[in-house]
Parts: sequence; structure tokens; C-alpha cells
Amino acid sequence: MSGNIPEPAHSWLTDPGTPVFAVPPTLSEWEAQRRKIRDTLLELLGQLPPRPPAPQIEMIAREDRGDFVIERFRMDNGAGAMVPGIVLLPRGLRKPAPAILYCHWHGGDYPIGKEELFQSAHTPEPPGPALAQHGFVVLAIDAPCFGERANRGPGGAVEPGRQAEESTAKFNLWTGRTFWGMLLRDDLTALDYLASRPEVDPTRIGVTGISMGSTRTWWLMALDERLKAGVGVACLTRYQNLIAHDSLAEHSLGYYVPRMLTHFDTEAVVALIAPRAILFQTGDRDAGSPIDGVREVESLVRPLYRMYGRDEAFGNLIYPNVGHRYTAEMWTRTQAWLADHLGTASS
Repeated sequence: MSGNIPEPAHSWLTDPGTPVFAVPPTLSEWEAQRRKIRDTLLELLGQLPPRPPAPQIEMIAREDRGDFVIERFRMDNGAGAMVPGIVLLPRGLRKPAPAILYCHWHGGDYPIGKEELFQSAHTPEPPGPALAQHGFVVLAIDAPCFGERANRGPGGAVEPGRQAEESTAKFNLWTGRTFWGMLLRDDLTALDYLASRPEVDPTRIGVTGISMGSTRTWWLMALDERLKAGVGVACLTRYQNLIAHDSLAEHSLGYYVPRMLTHFDTEAVVALIAPRAILFQTGDRDAGSPIDGVREVESLVRPLYRMYGRDEAFGNLIYPNVGHRYTAEMWTRTQAWLADHLGTASS
């Protein structure tokens, strides 16, 4: 019997029965389909508590860095947690400015979280100061189990890192929620706060990140129309392509939304972003982003952007001989894309 053990993915999950995604012939038909997809996504994310009608913020500290000011705060998420966050305010703002919701990555770096803003381990330079110096208001929060929220899962301090994340995911499933749904809910609550800031032009808010931050980027843009532009580096592919490449272990538990493939694959989520501006940047040697899946997402979504007359608003760049990392060229393109589609503080 041991000699007949089949290949895992190819034996019992070759065809999960996911309905084929197709762009309908008219935009009016698409808008009806689009509402159904978004409603289904929200259902799949679980029975999430409603977000607070107005963000409840506790200001912790304020620091002048010359070119920008740093504010550290805690945000009541209305679901039992005070979420630590950071806002960077460019110096000399005379009118509401464009803003960026920055989503940190995973990478097993549980102690870091939002402090990624000030590091160059994930991006070619610290992204927070760089974006602030370009005139963007920048906000980042700690995702559940990261940064100041590390070791604060159901087991407390005795469950570090991945154990806390897994226990949190298990607890959420028991309560009818999902880890991913609660993480995105915190991000959307942070977006509520960012949009309410007097320094921010709420019509010019973007979102960006690498790895888990990238996945947060395209899911958030799919769920909330207030996000007008985004850049995701890595972590774009179809879930069925991950299966085919035996790459399910490349992503954390939160990446997997229950019943997702019984309804649709990645392209349906990404399609909800149209016609707003989104740029994907992926290395062709990134094991967590099989390139055949990246290309298929583009082939299925780009026709929708063309229907809107916004072909140029969908960017999909694939970098040869690049793995799961953020290159200098990618970072330059990220900043240019956000400036092109959100403007600057002076515009």
C-alpha cells in the first residue's frame, strides 16, 4: 500500500470544482455580478462584528523628525482589542494630502509588524519616511499577532509567534469568524481613521505592501471603494495554481479562506478593483506566486479594465530571476505609480 501513495495535491484536489470566471458582455451585467461577488466575499470572511461608527483613538506619543512628524496611537477596533498604529505626517501641509495605508508583511517576523515602516529589510529603503517625504500621509497598524500584538493570542505570552497566530485562527473559526476576515476588518477600521484625518484628502487614498501586505492590498481594494490606487509586490496568483505547484505551504494560515474555491478564485477578487488603479509586481522565481497563475489572473481581469476604458490602470510586471523580494526597480515603480494615480501634496 505504501508504494501506491498518490501525489497529495494531484490526487484529491486536482479539480476543486471552482466555477469559471468570465467577464460579462456589458458593464451593467458586470455591476450586478460584482455586487454578488463582494457579498459572497464578505460572507466567506465570517460573521464579523460591525466596525465602530467612528474610530476611537488614544494618542500615545508625537515625535518631530524634521521632514515629517510621527504620531503613535492605539485604536479601539470594537472587537475587544486596542490596535497599535503609526501615522507619518509630512511637514508643511497646507491642504489635505494624499495618503497611503501601508500593510506590513508576514515572513514570520511577528515582533516587527508596523515597525516595517522604518526598516529596509523588506523594501530597498524604509518605506514610511520615503513616502512621507514624497508628500503622502502614511498610516500602518499591527496585524493580529504582530508587533505590539505579538504573544497576545488566546494563550497569552506562553504562545509565541506562529502558535499565537494558529490559536487565534482556531478561536475565530469557533466563533464563526476567520483570521483573515478579522485582520482585514482591522485594516478597514484603520482606513476609517485615516480617511477621517483632517490632513488627508479622502478621495486620494492608496494602499500598498509586500507579501502578506500585498495580499491585504488587493483584498482591501476589492472590499472598499475608498482605496483609489494600490501596489502589491508578490503574493498574486490563483489558488488553483498554488495547488498545482504543490505550494500551499508557502503561505500562512490566514491566506486560506474557507469555501473560497467553491465560489471563485483570485481573479474574481481582483476584478472587484476595476476600474481603479492597481499595479502587481512579481518575481518569476517566487515560489508563493506561480507565474502561470499570475498571467492567468491578468488574462481574465484585463478585459474588464478595457471595458471600462482603463487598460492602463491595470499593471502586471513580472521580473526575471527574482524571488520573493522587493527590488530597487520595484520600489521606484511603486512610488511612481502611487504619485501618478494619487497626486502629490501640492497637487
